[in-house]
Amino acid sequence: MPSSSYIDPLNGKLYPLDVPRWCSDEGKPLLVTPLPGISRDEIDRGTRSLWRYRAALPVEIKQPITMGEGCTPAVEKAWDDLRPHFKLEWFNPTASFKDRGTTVMLSFLRQLGVDAVLEDSSGNGGASVSAYGAAGGMRVRILAPATTSPMKVAQMHAFGAEVQLVEGPREESEAEAIRQSKQIFYSSHNWQPFFLQGTKSLAYEIWEDFGFTAPDNVIMPVGAGSSLLGCYIGFKELLAAGQIKKLPRLFGAQPLNCSPVDASFAAGVDTPVDRAVHKTIAEGTAIKHPLRLKQMIAALKESGGGTVAIPEDGIVAALKRLALTGLFAEPTSATAAAALDVLKQRGAIRSAERTVVIISGTGIKAAGLITELLGS
Repeated sequence: MPSSSYIDPLNGKLYPLDVPRWCSDEGKPLLVTPLPGISRDEIDRGTRSLWRYRAALPVEIKQPITMGEGCTPAVEKAWDDLRPHFKLEWFNPTASFKDRGTTVMLSFLRQLGVDAVLEDSSGNGGASVSAYGAAGGMRVRILAPATTSPMKVAQMHAFGAEVQLVEGPREESEAEAIRQSKQIFYSSHNWQPFFLQGTKSLAYEIWEDFGFTAPDNVIMPVGAGSSLLGCYIGFKELLAAGQIKKLPRLFGAQPLNCSPVDASFAAGVDTPVDRAVHKTIAEGTAIKHPLRLKQMIAALKESGGGTVAIPEDGIVAALKRLALTGLFAEPTSATAAAALDVLKQRGAIRSAERTVVIISGTGIKAAGLITELLGS
């Protein structure tokens, strides 16, 4: 395998992986140079976690911080005449898909000698970094919006993280984290590229779930884009390795109240488009200015997918409908389920196709809010 580097996707500038960094010299987000992918023979089948795909990583990580993350079930349910498979990411150790990125990111950083990290998060990312930091003997500071779900803040505290609640909109937590990054390494799930090297395991796992084939469609909630870009990177690697014949169509679901990716995609551009932003119950995707917008739009277009913006009442209806099938999802995840109906109406997905819906986190973390929305 050729040696990998960080790359600035905007100008092609390369940076070595053996020096801890979270952005380019110009303060822009980075990626890892494209990798060749792996075959089924390179899966470590004796490992029951996403580390079974460690051969797909850009560097060897000798002592990963792992708690059995990944290997989540894909449960088939009836949804009118569709039969989607819901990928239940709440089976990860901190009950969200964020553990996929965190295990790889923190394991890599610890290997480079980083022993204290800073993260900003509206909830699930902070809980995940807190947990894996604790498991890896790393000191963790989390900056979270003051409006973050108390259950998620309780998780962070339980893992021993220092938590600072930040007044103002979600992006103020990020701005404060960047200000503090001179004192402690900014291990952001939105900025540090190795987080995407963890979330790409979603693609490898879905491929293995379905007998080493790709589904036709993958629908997921989209905020900063780590699940979307992870799936894109993983399926691109499988395509490069000759393991699949084409990319699945990737669809990003957002709350209409905060839907910048949908706004840009609908306008046919990869730059920000003005659209009013309001408070949403889907707090995990309430990101007004996603860092990797250009890359997200490119992934959606190349895969032949698209976006859906769901009004608040549509999110609540999908939340209730999921619960009535036995799935207690957080409101953010319900946007992806609600997208099933919209995409079917558009003719973008069909009943004869295999569709996977990423349920990114559990409703238990937002139980108080869900009780208000659905009634006791």
